[in-house]
Amino acid sequence: MFRSGWQGIVSLGFTAGILAAFLGLAVTAAGAASDGGKAEKARIAAVTAPTTDFSAAEKFEQNQGGGATVYKPLNTSIFSHPSGNMPFEKQLDFKVGDGIFRKIWVSSPSSTLSSDGLGPLFNSRSCQGCHLKDGRGSPPAAGEQAVSLFLRLSIPPQDEAQHSLLAKGEVSLIGDPSYGTQLQNFAIQGHQPEGDMVIEYEEVPVTLADGEVVNLRKPTYSVANLNYGPMHPEIMLSPRVASPMTGLGLLEAIPEEDILAWADPDDKDGDGISGRPNRVWDSVKVGLSLGRFGWKAGEPTVRQQSAHAFAGDIGLSTPLVAASSGDCTPAQTACREAPTGDDAEEGTEVTKQMMDLVTFYARNLGVPARRDVDDPKVLRGKQMFYESGCIACHRPKFVTARDFDGEEQAFQLIWPYSDLLLHDMGEGLADNRPEAKADGREWRTAPLWGIGLTETVSGHTYFLHDSRARNLLEAILWHGGEAEAAKQRVVDMSKEDRDALLAFLNSL
Repeated sequence: MFRSGWQGIVSLGFTAGILAAFLGLAVTAAGAASDGGKAEKARIAAVTAPTTDFSAAEKFEQNQGGGATVYKPLNTSIFSHPSGNMPFEKQLDFKVGDGIFRKIWVSSPSSTLSSDGLGPLFNSRSCQGCHLKDGRGSPPAAGEQAVSLFLRLSIPPQDEAQHSLLAKGEVSLIGDPSYGTQLQNFAIQGHQPEGDMVIEYEEVPVTLADGEVVNLRKPTYSVANLNYGPMHPEIMLSPRVASPMTGLGLLEAIPEEDILAWADPDDKDGDGISGRPNRVWDSVKVGLSLGRFGWKAGEPTVRQQSAHAFAGDIGLSTPLVAASSGDCTPAQTACREAPTGDDAEEGTEVTKQMMDLVTFYARNLGVPARRDVDDPKVLRGKQMFYESGCIACHRPKFVTARDFDGEEQAFQLIWPYSDLLLHDMGEGLADNRPEAKADGREWRTAPLWGIGLTETVSGHTYFLHDSRARNLLEAILWHGGEAEAAKQRVVDMSKEDRDALLAFLNSL
């Protein structure tokens, strides 16, 4: 319905100015200044209010990423294209950033000076190794080593100094004294990996109202073959799978005040949904910022998320995380003393220019266009999604900030279906491991855009923070806590309505 006209505009490079004209959001600079931006805020509030009309698709709904939406063939590369509104002259930077993202790192010393510094302990040799085709990771098959699913590690604070660091927010957690904050199951030559993740599954049947039985698989995690002594007796383990990379820059561009406006930590409206912001340490601001990225909203920016992934996953130093031995602890002496790949001038293995390019790449991985937005079954499923209360956490729409420093992301109407807030998801999904302000039952609402293309890109349909769900219905049935009521409405649906709901999710 919208494809020909809107796609034509997108293909020409959809600017913030065109968006403003289409949405009736444009105001003059003088007018915005005179009323403090109140008129524009009112227009944005009207545009982003959840719809109550499910008879047809909403205006521009097909364009989940606003002007940055990608219209390309639906194949394994659909998550790997640049923002649809990116000027041609910037696409070289995107491609070079892609090259760094795909780069296979090697151990030091090496003749390939721009690619050495791997490990000594690591989970992957490249960013692409976890985020294959910029998509979603998966659990290891039986007998395989985990690559895109790993275990985060931490312990409760042990002394006043650690209590103080956590209270001030200067650290999000306290790592294991011997194994750090992440279990690395690979090592370079001459070193031993830390150990192996062990997963055991138990089948848990759930009977839906119409009699259909869905078997969920409940995982239990442990570690084996530890090579650096025992872990702390109070160790906390949390599995984390690599998330899709689409739309990260657009999420970063959402005004903080718009995210916080959705928060209701004390559930003052009595709807059973709270929603809390995570506050995490921002290495650039040298202070606390709103967490937006990671399964518990533990990172404030794409740059910092990328820097911590370089350090923890690959064992590389960056301008933000200067530890050239990665996550190696003082107890791992050989790891600390291993040769590094630090640049002679900058003193890190990933230079500032490389960091800038990979951040630009990660910010600009475009969101694919919606499919079948006018299909009657999809529209019915959308109505089920809204009326079941799913949008209390999976907030449909935002308009990004006018003054965001990425022109591709600035002032766009986007449809991430997330509020980026923390919610108690119940005992079934609890990892019982705090991270900054997030407690052991809380998770950030996962954005849903692109979720229906998971099988196309990644070759599987595993979902949730540890890939326990083997399809979208299983993922829904794991919801509890604040999402219990919405989950129960899905359980009580007719098969026809439930299939429509899944059709809607697969259209995203």
